This record gives sequence, structure tokens and C-alpha cells, in this order.
Amino acid sequence: MYGKAFAPEYRGALGELSVNSSLEEVLARAVEQRRRAELAGSALESAHAGLAVAESARRLGRVTEAKEAWKASYRAARRAGDEGAMAWAVWSGGTLARQRGALPLARRLLTLAAGLAERGGDVVARGYSLAGLAETGRIQGDYRAVAELHEKLLAEARKRGEARHTVWALEGIAQMHRNTGDHDRALEMFEEAARIAEGADDARGHAWALRGMADVLSLRGGTDRALALLSRAETTCREMKLAGALAYNHKMRGNVLFRAGRYEEARDVYAGALEEFRAMSEPRGAALAALGLVKARARLGRDLAETAAELEELRGRLGGLGLLHARDMVDKACAELGVVPGPAGSEG
Repeated sequence: MYGKAFAPEYRGALGELSVNSSLEEVLARAVEQRRRAELAGSALESAHAGLAVAESARRLGRVTEAKEAWKASYRAARRAGDEGAMAWAVWSGGTLARQRGALPLARRLLTLAAGLAERGGDVVARGYSLAGLAETGRIQGDYRAVAELHEKLLAEARKRGEARHTVWALEGIAQMHRNTGDHDRALEMFEEAARIAEGADDARGHAWALRGMADVLSLRGGTDRALALLSRAETTCREMKLAGALAYNHKMRGNVLFRAGRYEEARDVYAGALEEFRAMSEPRGAALAALGLVKARARLGRDLAETAAELEELRGRLGGLGLLHARDMVDKACAELGVVPGPAGSEG
């Protein structure tokens, strides 16, 4: 039995905030609470408020503000001598690094956060930090290294009845099944994640689960249902102002339209998603949206030599982000489009 989802990153005086609180509201309240804490000379409360500033700013796509906030939160937590609060701040920094495509930095920060949490006796912070490490490895495509950690974290979350973490773990494992071709298992796990998230009133987790379901259904030809699920998820993303989740929702809509042969619509959606990712300095999402855009333009008659050159540039860009499967992604696109790999269609 799962309880209601909660947001452990909202701490101290902000602990009453819901996981579904508007991010604009969270940011405004956190900035004010941080000001009050600083005036009162409370380093720990300043650290808590700074964490909420960092996380709300990150999810709104305000990366500079998020970076400054997590570092300030860490400094305040260190002044307070609270390793648990230090762990939460560094976790936020590692999560931001992953969002910005700096995967080696994300791994370093999240490893540090897990150690701080363990020393500070904060079980939840340790779990979130390990989950961040698992997600970073999954994004890189290193499934063999992180599959066991995902399963372990899922078992722990189920045992504690912690809905939000259970949903996260289910979605991560489902994504790995989807990427390795086990679509039945992937859909089953995305559906379970959606049910748990909905029951626990975890709107963000529910939106991501719907996106995963849409992806798998689209692969099976269920275009209309996939688009309907994405529209439901988009409503949540807009209501909560989840900039990153909304951009990934739009990229997935582009994928669904592309698979259905609706290339002009796909091109326009990919282009919009690309601008959204660029606006929030999210290089991984931008590269993936650009890959979709190149494919859609190719289907609409773009010159093959230009397409080959663009794909080769994307191969380097994706590989530079530490994505282990970058070459496979681009090679698959080349094969799909009948393009010879290499600059301008050469073998170089």
C-alpha cells in the first residue's frame, strides 16, 4: 500500500509544500524564506530554503539561478554542520549537472551526495542520490552497470511504501526494457507507474509515465492513443510549469508523428522542442530533438549529403555528452534514411 507522494526536497519551514505545488509558487516562497533565514542567522533554514530555490529553478529551466542556489545551500549547510542538508544540496547540483548534459560531473556530485547522506544518517537523501547515479548510468546507456541498482532501489521503495520513488524506479527500468526491445514488459511497468502515481497524487510522475506509455504504444502503431496520452501529460506539465518535462513531451510527440509518417507535423514539433531545450541549456534534449528534426527533414526531401553531414555532427555531439549508444543511434538513423555514414556522405 502506497501513501501520498511527498517532496523531501522541500524541507524545514517549506516542508508543508506539496509535490504538486506550482513551481513558480515554490520559487517565490523559497526565495522569501531564504531571505528571512539569512536575516535571522539560521544557516540550516537558509540551506533548506536554498535547496527549494535550486530545485524549483532547475525544473523551470532557470539553470544559472539553480546553480547559484544549490552551491549557496551547500555553503549554508556546511556552516550549520549538517551533513544531511549538505547531501541534499550536492544531490541537487548533481541532478542539475545531469540535466545540462555534464554526465561525468553528475556522477561525481551524486557519489559525493550519497556519501554525505550516509554519514549524516539521511536515508532518503542517500536513496535519492543513488537513484540519481542509476539514472545517469541509464541515460548514458550503461544498462549492465545500473540495472541491478535500479532493481534494488525499486525493492527498497516498495518496502517503504514510498510512491514517488517506486514510480521513478519503475519508469527507469521500463525505459531500459523499452530500449532493449521488451516492449510488453516496458508497457506493463509504465502502466503500473501511472497507476501508483495517480493514486499517490504524484502529478509529475504520472506525466512521465504517460509519456512512456505513449512511446511504447506508438511503436505498436497506436498513434491516436499515444497522442491522447501525451496531451494529458502536457496539461500537467503546463499547469506545474515543468519546462524540461514539457520539452521531452514535445520531443516524444515528434517521435510519434514521425513513426506515423506525418513528417511535416513531426518536423514542426521537433523544431519547437529544440528551441525549448536550447532555452533551458539542456544539450542532451537539444541533440535528441535535432536528430529527430534531421530525420523529418530528410523524409521531406532534404539533400542526402547535407543530411549525412548533419548526422555526423550529431554523432560527435551526442558522443561528447558521454552517451555510450550515440554511435548506434546515428548509425540507425543513417540506415533508416539510406544515408552513408561520414561527413557529407563520405566514408571518412
